[in-house]
Parts: sequence; C-alpha cells; structure tokens
Amino acid sequence: MFPEYRDLITQLKTTDNHFIRLFDKHNELDQKVKNLEAGIEMGTPEEIEIIKKEKLQLKDQLHAILLKASVAA
Repeated sequence: MFPEYRDLITQLKTTDNHFIRLFDKHNELDQKVKNLEAGIEMGTPEEIEIIKKEKLQLKDQLHAILLKASVAA
C-alpha cells in the first residue's frame, strides 16, 4: 500500500500514534477479508462488503495523512 510513501510511512509509524492505529486497523481488516474470502473464517458476502468499505475508508484517511505529511516535509 502506497509504495511511493514507503519512507514516510516508516517515519509516521514511529512518530504518529493516530497513523499507527489507522495503519494497524487497516492491516487487520485486510487480513480478515483475505481469511473470509479464502473460507478460513465464515462470513456472508454482505459482511465482507462492509469490512471492505471500512478498509477503504481507513485507506483514504491514511492517504490524506500521507499527503499532508509529504507537503509539510
């Protein structure tokens, strides 16, 4: 996710608690979707869709933080 911001992500993961929480939650949801789609965990298509939407919202928030931080740098 966001390879062009790899260095900035590394920096924010050590300095920005809000970014860390969002990043970790996004990764947690990403793994959950993978498990649901692989049949490792049980879930309805509707539940998977809800999780994907939440994950996308987190990604948008992370991207906004990265854009703001890259302009400030």
